[in-house]
Amino acid sequence: MPSTYQSIHVNAPIDTVWEIVSHFHDMSWSPNVVSSCESVGDVHAKKPGAKRILNEAFHETLHDVVTDQHIVRYSIDDGPSPVSADEVTNYIGEIHLVPVTMSNTTVVEWRSTWESTSDDAVTFCSGIYSALLNDLAATLSET
Repeated sequence: MPSTYQSIHVNAPIDTVWEIVSHFHDMSWSPNVVSSCESVGDVHAKKPGAKRILNEAFHETLHDVVTDQHIVRYSIDDGPSPVSADEVTNYIGEIHLVPVTMSNTTVVEWRSTWESTSDDAVTFCSGIYSALLNDLAATLSET
């Protein structure tokens, strides 16, 4: 099963980071990666079942928001190659926050798994998630 894992140390307390990453319909914190984030349907942005379309290409659904563990899980239901519905199935992304208590900062982990006959999505997703994490850290360093 192909997978990715990226992490970054963010200079912000966990509650600040959580408020940003747990809002499924707002990706404004990543201006270098996400040019549009369209809310689809009536489900609230922090409730399972919320849907969005990123950059008019990635169709995603929120599956879990586990506030006490600071975990968000979502699926990519369809997207451009190599993460199209024809190329990957059961794509689950997870963002997990871990507090660094001695410095009041946060480690952000972003992992994903999926089923595919190819590993083409590994490099593609790793690059996107690394860029997203860098944007998150940069946005939070400005606050």
